[in-house]
Amino acid sequence: MSDKRKICVVITARPSYSRVKTVLSGIQSHPDLELQLVVAGSALLDRYGTSVNFIEEDGFSINEKVFMVLEGENKTAMAKTTGLGVMELANVFYNLNPDAVITIADRFETIATSIAASYQNIPLIHLQGGEVTGNIDEKVRHANTKLADIHLVTTDDAAQRVIKMGEDPEYVFTTGCPSIDLAAEVAANPSLSFDPAKKYGGVGADIDSSQPYIVVMQHPVTTEYDLARKSVLDTLHAVNDLGIQAYWFWPNVDAGSDGTSNGIRSFRERYNPPNIRFFKNMEPHDFLRLLVNSKCLVGNSSVGIRESSFLGVPVVNIGSRQNRRQRGLNVIDVDYSPEAITAGISSQLSSPRNQKSTIYGDGQSGTRIAKILAEVPLRFHKTITY
Repeated sequence: MSDKRKICVVITARPSYSRVKTVLSGIQSHPDLELQLVVAGSALLDRYGTSVNFIEEDGFSINEKVFMVLEGENKTAMAKTTGLGVMELANVFYNLNPDAVITIADRFETIATSIAASYQNIPLIHLQGGEVTGNIDEKVRHANTKLADIHLVTTDDAAQRVIKMGEDPEYVFTTGCPSIDLAAEVAANPSLSFDPAKKYGGVGADIDSSQPYIVVMQHPVTTEYDLARKSVLDTLHAVNDLGIQAYWFWPNVDAGSDGTSNGIRSFRERYNPPNIRFFKNMEPHDFLRLLVNSKCLVGNSSVGIRESSFLGVPVVNIGSRQNRRQRGLNVIDVDYSPEAITAGISSQLSSPRNQKSTIYGDGQSGTRIAKILAEVPLRFHKTITY
């Protein structure tokens, strides 16, 4: 019988894999740790890019797959998906009997992981706590923090916020964001050595990646889900009118994503834009190579705040989704309107590419986290001070 610590990591969505990939590698290679991997939610679904395929192709063995996403892509479906996740993950953790469970960041369904683990007295480890965004994601992030026993945060500012929430400073560790590890690898070898359309298909215009292009990632804001269709149409008109080539990525599964998807489909059918190609997903390293070779990133993804800051990619951040989050000098913020978005893109197309920042990490987070997981006490009485 193995005396290794069994660390169960739950990946529930497309962006979560890049946030934790190097942690998985760090756990897998550590002599005192055993990786248990659970893939759930939209990470299993083809319409969101089937991230599970990339996980398996990278050589990670999956212990359990949990199908828990209810159709609807609205507030009620989010709540029901989370409830189903609690029920299914509770059984998974009962059967796997891990020594600790890792939940990631702030997506709405991650609270299911936290509830299922903490209610069974399984030590809960939270990655990327203490950050602020100003919408439902922030509430979920802070709820995960209060359920968690060990906190692996990305910045000193986030660490101080977690401690101010009453968490024990001895169990708050500033590790940086593991996604920066991938960005550091790509920064060392940034060549775009593949044809995105040939490798990943997609639909829309034929893009010449040797010529200037932008990347667009725009998700619905859950507290503004009824505006999702209009918001994405504003961005589509701006990009189309500018005429610059664009690689556009499908939204996450959130309340409002049906509106975002509908807006993209209707615009594509009506205008058949000659400068935009649409994709569901890409392997993380390929996506970052596409990103670092772009002229700028447009939208409201945290990629603009995290990886782009490390890579020095100019970013046009639209709307409120990333409100109050720490950001580098590479980011400018604009409102939802074609005019504001057009002006922002035009400004960033001539922006210098030397505004890099290590605010979210130095590229060594995965190894650092694995070491902490092997050494930190797991079975302890959680003390909270107020």
